[in-house]
Amino acid sequence: MLIVLFGESCTGKSTLAKRLGEALSAKVYTGKDYQRLAKNEAEAKRAFITLMEAARTGEHLIWVVSEPEQMALLPRGAFRVLVTASLPTIKERFAKRMGGTLPPPVAAMLERKHGCFDEAPRDVHIHEGEGADDLLAALKIQ
Repeated sequence: MLIVLFGESCTGKSTLAKRLGEALSAKVYTGKDYQRLAKNEAEAKRAFITLMEAARTGEHLIWVVSEPEQMALLPRGAFRVLVTASLPTIKERFAKRMGGTLPPPVAAMLERKHGCFDEAPRDVHIHEGEGADDLLAALKIQ
């Protein structure tokens, strides 16, 4: 199964990917990790698309996406999970990553990007962790 966890930074995608990856014994790719599959980006994209196609009916693969343009690489049949959080939550989590203080330009960037995935097609929507256990149960994961 190909599972795509997508959403803005600091919404909980990586935490969920870790849980799913462990439960499914799945390989987890984050962002452009796939570029390690080949010497140039075009070859790496082709190799990753092939892996994703195979995962639709074979071994589990999880891809964590935080850039909208990466969604164009998805093959049909991917199980899409939108992971969101409120803007104050995102800012708080991002500030922790930056040592406790969120510089104004970073705050402005987060504000501009907030909601950029809201209209993307999805099979499941998890907001601030709500529904993660239901997702695991639906995928038959304890």
